Amino acid sequence: MSPQRPLSPLSSLIFASRWLQLPLYLGLILAQCVYVFLFGKELWHLISHSVSMGEQQIMLIVLGLIDVVMISNLLVMVIVGGYETFVSRLRLEGHPDQPEWLSHVNASVLKVKLAMAIIGISSIHLLKTFIATSALGGLPLCKPEQWAAAASSASTSFYGAGADTCTTMTQDGVLWQTIIHCVFILSAIGIAWTDKLMSNGHDKADSHGKGGAH
Repeated sequence: MSPQRPLSPLSSLIFASRWLQLPLYLGLILAQCVYVFLFGKELWHLISHSVSMGEQQIMLIVLGLIDVVMISNLLVMVIVGGYETFVSRLRLEGHPDQPEWLSHVNASVLKVKLAMAIIGISSIHLLKTFIATSALGGLPLCKPEQWAAAASSASTSFYGAGADTCTTMTQDGVLWQTIIHCVFILSAIGIAWTDKLMSNGHDKADSHGKGGAH
């Protein structure tokens, strides 16, 4: 094994620029803290108002809690996988809590996993929308002056009606949400298929290279 040649000053500067991403990942950790606070707030709202809530309301709030957890999982995947891939090794080999997926993570694998996580989050949002629209009971669309109250109302934390007087949902909005979800699925399939084609191309190139060496 030949000794490693020292990098030129310009190469060292360019390579060290990867550390500029460190504040970004630290910022995502702070965003994770915000989601923990949001989860605690909504969980307390569920516990404290569970007696006066119906089954659908409880189901929608629980789906909202699952949504927060999935977004938090996405943040962990970006923070840990992105830092490991683009900044520096975490040296977690042999650690009992090392994530299974981190042992073979790279930029392509990370893209596919992120796409699948986004589909899961979109699925939860779409399911909440379907359940909420079935519980609207013909409520009128909120007027512009009612939107702020509907958005800030406790009853709109995870479902669409503001104080059961109006709704912020429309048929077109639900349709577009469904279309966007389908686009997410097609995009993930395209990313996975492209990654598979690239992996097969690299494998064939390696096999030809080894065959030529013999």
